[in-house]
Amino acid sequence: MQYRMLGDTGVQVSNLCLGTMMFGGMNNADHDDCVNIIHTALDAGINFVDTADVYSQGESEEIVGKAIKGRRNEVVLATKFQGQMGDERNHRGASRRWIVAEVESSLRRLGTDHIDLYQLHRPNPGTNIEETLGALTDLVRQGKVLYVGHSAFQASQIVETQWAARDRMLVRPVSEQLSYSLLVRTPEIDVLPTALRHHMSVICYSPLAAGWLSGKWRKDAPETPKASAGRSGGGLFTHRYDLDDPANAPKLDAADALATLAEANGMTLVELAIAFVVNHPAVTSAIIGPRTMEQLTTQLGAGDITLSSEVLDRVDEIVPPGTTPNPFDSAYVNPALTPEGLRR
Repeated sequence: MQYRMLGDTGVQVSNLCLGTMMFGGMNNADHDDCVNIIHTALDAGINFVDTADVYSQGESEEIVGKAIKGRRNEVVLATKFQGQMGDERNHRGASRRWIVAEVESSLRRLGTDHIDLYQLHRPNPGTNIEETLGALTDLVRQGKVLYVGHSAFQASQIVETQWAARDRMLVRPVSEQLSYSLLVRTPEIDVLPTALRHHMSVICYSPLAAGWLSGKWRKDAPETPKASAGRSGGGLFTHRYDLDDPANAPKLDAADALATLAEANGMTLVELAIAFVVNHPAVTSAIIGPRTMEQLTTQLGAGDITLSSEVLDRVDEIVPPGTTPNPFDSAYVNPALTPEGLRR
């Protein structure tokens, strides 16, 4: 396992981060199995664990809390806030009112007295960023939170937040969490270099592009995963996996070509996909989010693979830098670019 600095904090984290979104709820509801997966990851050298309050409405945090009991000092523990928790209208967001309440709930579920990295899960255009940073600054001063970060920020939002922290002498975010993979390369245009300039860590989720880089999506496969992945998911996921959608045709072409490239170089597509993410100089850690022990074990070795220039050049031919075969797959769409935002 390789280790890198979390921003410029001096804290070292593994270049693979264990994501726990698949623990609890309708994913893996077996707490003992989930705890065993977490322990296996820790024993393999992963010291970075990421969760969120909204993952199965707190159940994921509870599972993580069970797993790290007695091993808390081994773990750089990250969680997130912002999503809707319950029916009350103010039980979400980035206001001081919600942050000071929800951090207590996360601490209780995680069974700890402090969170190493507390992250704003999504931008909140209706909330002044100084309001959010002010509340987080107080939590840092109280020792309940050590460092803060955010997720799915555009480059301009990263800069605005860094400036607000500097000008108001508030806690400075040390990390940005974003969707980045072989099939989602748009962060390379601006977000990754912006984070690098501001000495921030980039933590990448969905390095397997929501399963498209699992190796199951091949052009000559007798059966694709679309029936279970698409139809059962509904809504957002139906579009993401629907092979009848013309927007997904170039994605299937790319996934198939990348799988061929991986095989020609003695790797699985899973290993190529994760190695590609962690090989980027702006990236600190790639989040792997296994639902099963088998999924974990097939991903653990990827963090130690260094890709050659020849492989990277071929990757760039298949998916050019800064592009995404299906733009719908970008995790966060700037509201200014929605149809309503474009109205004159």
